[in-house]
Parts: sequence; C-alpha cells; structure tokens
Amino acid sequence: MNVFKIFIVTFFALSSTFVYAQTQPLVAKKNDAGLYIDHTVNPKEGIYAIGRLYNVHPKSIAGFNKIDINKGLNIGEVIKVPLEAANFSQTNTTGTPVYYVVGDKDGLMKVSNFANKLTLQKIRDWNQLSSDNLNVGQNLVIGYIQSAELAKVAPKTLPVSKQVEVKPKEDTHPVEVVKAEVIEPVKTETVAVKETPKQEVAQPVVKETVKVEEPKVQPKTVAAAPAGGDGYFAASFAAQTKQSTADNNETVTSGIFKTSSGWQDAKYYLLIDKVQAGKIVRITNPNNNKTIYAKVLGEMSSIKQNQGLNVRISNAAAAALGITDSDKFIVNVNY
Repeated sequence: MNVFKIFIVTFFALSSTFVYAQTQPLVAKKNDAGLYIDHTVNPKEGIYAIGRLYNVHPKSIAGFNKIDINKGLNIGEVIKVPLEAANFSQTNTTGTPVYYVVGDKDGLMKVSNFANKLTLQKIRDWNQLSSDNLNVGQNLVIGYIQSAELAKVAPKTLPVSKQVEVKPKEDTHPVEVVKAEVIEPVKTETVAVKETPKQEVAQPVVKETVKVEEPKVQPKTVAAAPAGGDGYFAASFAAQTKQSTADNNETVTSGIFKTSSGWQDAKYYLLIDKVQAGKIVRITNPNNNKTIYAKVLGEMSSIKQNQGLNVRISNAAAAALGITDSDKFIVNVNY
C-alpha cells in the first residue's frame, strides 16, 4: 500500500513537470480586456497555483476569464492569463519573453499597435532586425513576464532571427525527420555525381529543415500518433493473462490527461477505479479497432474533475488509438 501511495504522488508531481518540459514560447493574444497568454490546466492545479506561476493575482485571472475564484478548474481547460503591469514589462529586458507571431501582410506598425504601442525601435532592437521586412511565422519579442517561478520552467530563449529555422529541443519528432533526410543526400553523393557533390548535400538540408520546423503553436486537438504499435506494455499484458485470465470487458467513457511519456517509448498510462495500480489494461477504440496496452496509475473517484468519466488515458495513448476528441469519447477496456 505504501509503494502504491509513493507511485501516485510521484506521478502527479511529475505530470506538471512534463507539461512545462513541453512548453512552447509564450505567444501573446488580445481581446477587449487586453493582452493575455493561454495556459492549459494540469492535474491538481488551481487558479492560485497559476497565479503564482505567472506572478498575477488570482482575482485578476478570475475576472479576466469571468469565472468564480472559489470554483475548481478542469484538467485540460484553457485559462487566459492577463499580461498587466504587475507581471508584464515592456521596459525591462529580463524575465521570460512573450512573442508576437507574424501573420500574412503584417508590418512593424501592426505589431506595435497590437503590443500596447511598443515603439518600432524597441521591436527592432529586441529582435535584432536588420530591416523592417518580416517573415510569416516569425516570432517577435514584445515584452517580458516578470516571474521567478516561470523562469524556472520556461523554455530557453532562442535568437529571434533564428525562430523560423530552429525549434526548442522538446519538438523531438521533427528532429528525427531532419536527421534521416540529411543522411540520404550523403549517400547520393557517394554513388552518383562526383563533379558537384557539395551542391547535392547542402541544398536539401536547408530547405527541409525550414519545412519541418514550420509549426509554432501546438494544436488543441490530440497530437499525431507516436510510433510503437500496441505499446511498451503489450508483452506485460500477455504475461499477466497467463497468471489470471482477462475476464473483465467494459465499454466506458474516457477523457485525457497530459504527460510527455509515450511519444517515443510507447509507454501508455490510464486512471481507472477498482483496478490495482500497476496492472496492464488493453484499450480498444471501437471506431477503428485500434488497440494499445496501458499501465494503471491510480483511481478516478478521488479527483473532482473526473465526474462524468469512467477512465482517463494519457494523451499519447489517445493519439495511438486515433482519437481526435479531447473532451469525452468511448473506449473498450479489458483486464
């Protein structure tokens, strides 16, 4: 029992770390109330924890989002965090940078008007612009969040002039594609044309890197499915059924919780009541008959946000099952 408690506490402690390990550069948005950034609620996270993270009073967050400060938040809910004088500076150049993503036909004046009339010269200086010509998808610094807590978990700042070409280390899948495409031109050079080998190697590397690194904002829907077939725990399920048959078959309503696990190692997890932690469960999407195997981390009933759901599966597990609905969906479980 003590081992089980330690396992669950470790899981929830790591879950918030997983989210920040995947954090992308903070992108500013704007509505009638002013500038803000989006924050996706993590397990065990409330409005006070979000306030501490971004150095903004919880009442400001509640008022900006028009929600009750005493009401709990739902896992996966997107909260608008206001950028105000208490936590956002456009004079200091220290802190966690906030970016404006350049759109089609955007110029420096449009960026200035969006960013509280930030001077054109500051935009040029902060972003090391050699000219006023902007590229679609380019990230421009427009201010800095003043928060010691956020500085501990925010991604390292990259030179703004390199934003289109270089992504943070977290984006592991595009990096793997680039490596594969760099190797191919080298083989072509050895076997084929000997007169111009340097041209054949150099051109594909530059062009393909830009294409692969194009996305700047993670979509709200479930990400692309990771490699790994049925998953890391498939063999464990087979061994488990040799000791006791998998007689329990249920069709249940499921939701998703976010972790960074499973995208490379195909280790999938779930929360479910009345099943021992560590047990392996077979999960099937009835819409396409895709199946994966996931390890039980803990129960559902003790968490308020789980009302209306029978299970929650990790986001990598949902992606492997081909599920695109990030709210509620039906799966079959067998254990």
